[in-house]
Amino acid sequence: MTKRNLGLGLLALIVLIQFIPIKRTNPVEAGPLPVPQAVETVLERACYDCHSNKTKWPWYSGVAPLSWWIVDHVNEGREHLNFSEWERMNPEDQKEAMEEIIEEVEEQEMPLSSYVLGHPEAALTNRDIEVLREWVQSR
Repeated sequence: MTKRNLGLGLLALIVLIQFIPIKRTNPVEAGPLPVPQAVETVLERACYDCHSNKTKWPWYSGVAPLSWWIVDHVNEGREHLNFSEWERMNPEDQKEAMEEIIEEVEEQEMPLSSYVLGHPEAALTNRDIEVLREWVQSR
C-alpha cells in the first residue's frame, strides 16, 4: 500500500467517523447549588464542565474521535459528582462529597491535568482551595 493510499484511507476514516452519533447533553438542573458566590466562582471555573449539567461544550467536542473521549469524560465526571444534582443528595452524601472534594483538590487530583492543559483558567490557586475548604468547614 502506498503512502498516498494510506493517507486517503485515513482521511476517509476520519470523515466517516464524524457520522457516528454522540450525545452532548446538559440535562435540567435539580436546583441551584446553595453556596457562597466565592465558592460558585471557583466551581464554575474549575469543576462545572465535568461535574455539572452546565457543561460548556467547546467546538472540538463535536469532532470524532476526540468527542468520544470528551463526552465519556463528562459523563463519568457527572456520575461521580454532579453539582447540578446536589439538592437531591441526602446530607450525609453531601458531607462525604465535600470531604472528597477537599481531598482531591489538596492532592491536586482535580481538576485533571489534562483538562487544565486545555483550560488553564481552571487551575486552582491556594486561595481557591482555601475558599473550598472554608465552605466545607462551614457546613
